[in-house]
Amino acid sequence: MIRYIIRRLLISIPILLIGSFACYVLVATAGNPLAEMRFRPGVTEADIKAAEVELGLDQPIVVRYWNWLTDFLSGDWGQSIALGQAKQEVFPAVTDALWTTGRLVIGAELLALTLGVSVGVLAAVKQYSIFDYLATSTAFLMFSMPIFCVAVIVKNYGIQFNNVLESMGLDRWLTTAGPRPGGFSGDLGEVIFKYTGTFLLPTVALMLISFAAYSRFERASMLEILHSDFVRTARAKGISQSRVIFRHAFRNALIPVATLFSLNFGAVLSGAIITETVFGWAGMGTLLVNSVRQFDPAMLMGWLAVTATLIVLFNLVADVVYGILDPRIRLG
Repeated sequence: MIRYIIRRLLISIPILLIGSFACYVLVATAGNPLAEMRFRPGVTEADIKAAEVELGLDQPIVVRYWNWLTDFLSGDWGQSIALGQAKQEVFPAVTDALWTTGRLVIGAELLALTLGVSVGVLAAVKQYSIFDYLATSTAFLMFSMPIFCVAVIVKNYGIQFNNVLESMGLDRWLTTAGPRPGGFSGDLGEVIFKYTGTFLLPTVALMLISFAAYSRFERASMLEILHSDFVRTARAKGISQSRVIFRHAFRNALIPVATLFSLNFGAVLSGAIITETVFGWAGMGTLLVNSVRQFDPAMLMGWLAVTATLIVLFNLVADVVYGILDPRIRLG
């Protein structure tokens, strides 16, 4: 197993290098970050040339990439160069946004995975039952609704719930417009209460979106396994239904869901733009939109490097999970 993990790690390194170079070329050739300076009164060609030299824009793209890569690996992620904005260190900006989004995505994905796998297994075992039809209808409803609608509906229910609490003389509990500044204070019970009220709505919105995919994949995978030859053989030997499901079918049915989880986690982490916008969270999605709008190459490269690393990392985790669930894969 250790050799298998090391082999997958070694494969990930060139993938990351090629991916980072491709991202750097795309960002560097998308436009000139100093183009706006030409339209500013009082800015001369000498000023623009000096800025290009200071930022290294006068060098070949391969040299610029190499300088960026060595600085990035040494911990110097550079500074934001968005014009009209105060210079900002890229590293703390990206890590703060990652921490903000990560707290939402981790909770949402774990809840979605647990609920989706449970519903998928039950729907497959009770195929064509009322539960199966309800689970299928709910999943397709979530698939058909735009992410923006799901987030807005969840937020509206949260506002109505707060109004009910207020009409009863109680404080509003659910946070619907960004996390509370200054963190949480009070004893442990109060901190948990406030923390839950802050994270509940955006976590539920993200969870509902992912839940549909997990439940459908798990149901389809379980049905395929339950109708396979080795399961029929196990039943013919008189093994109980619960043991057939959990000892023989469930483990094999998790392999495609593990693939989906690893790919979906990275995508949600970098793509929770709409949910963050609806609930007023300044996470990775907001940082990406601002970086693109202001055409900030340094911030964009920091964002892309982090998300690419996370996606490769979660694919590595999926490969390890494959090896655990099906030892034959480790020998391939």
